[in-house]
Amino acid sequence: MHAIVLSSLLPVILLIAIGFIAARARWMRAEAAKDLAGLVFMVLTPALLFRTMSTVHVEQLDFRPVAAYFAAGIGLFGVMLAWGGFTQRATVLALAATFSNTVAIGVPLIGLAYGQAGMVTLFTIISLHALILLTLATIALELAVARQAARDAAAPRTRGAWVRPVLDALRNGILHPVPLPILLGLAFAQTGLTLPVVLDRPLELLGTAMGPMSLVLVGVTLAHARIGHELRGALGLGLLKNVALPVLVTLIGWAMGLHGLPLTILVVTSSLPIGANVFMFSQRYQVAQELVTASVAVSTALAVVTVSTVMTLAARL
Repeated sequence: MHAIVLSSLLPVILLIAIGFIAARARWMRAEAAKDLAGLVFMVLTPALLFRTMSTVHVEQLDFRPVAAYFAAGIGLFGVMLAWGGFTQRATVLALAATFSNTVAIGVPLIGLAYGQAGMVTLFTIISLHALILLTLATIALELAVARQAARDAAAPRTRGAWVRPVLDALRNGILHPVPLPILLGLAFAQTGLTLPVVLDRPLELLGTAMGPMSLVLVGVTLAHARIGHELRGALGLGLLKNVALPVLVTLIGWAMGLHGLPLTILVVTSSLPIGANVFMFSQRYQVAQELVTASVAVSTALAVVTVSTVMTLAARL
């Protein structure tokens, strides 16, 4: 089991290391990295999300098992958001504590360890993962931005003056490079049509590039970040994501009467390290960038031990 975990995590660690080395060798300037991060967020990520959701048929999804997963994720997200005062920083950190690396690590790991039966449950989670957590984070971030803008304006408040900023935030939260392609892809899937090859192939290539490019950018940012100053916070976030979330998923799963392979997949998936999309959000909103970068790296390193332990314990569920 440890060999399976290691074989899944090593490519992720190597991609981060490549970005780190490239930045240290000055093959990429920090300014260029920001431009590249914008490209990933505005082009590669929407391509991946739209193509993934374009084949998801809602009536075929089994929502009962994954309800436990997202109940735990949304619950932890809400607690961290409230604890941090509903700020942009609190939102990004809440996302870091709940968003798993389900594709780059989860797909090969679950496939090797649990076979096709496990992949069915995993793909059900993946089909809703970005839709629920990223959309939730986007709306929370846009609301935080709107509140901050209202405070900065220091304009006299009138009755109902909060309505417009909230509506603007909700609009911006939907017309956004993350939720919009998810919703468009999901709507397209319900038509029963399939993407023509001439469109599907470019989207596939762009989407495939998203994960590796994001991880390389994590390494680039890591080279310029002061990890020593963020190590304690990164360790805390890593433990929340890798340990606390799977414990919460297990408890809720048991309460819902889940057992066997479906519960095992949910618990193992929740124990995966922080996904690179969280890094892209911190870059996009320029919030907690060094802490999130350090947390992705620390969480991935911790996963060699924590995911192995969770898989061993999950076998008894």
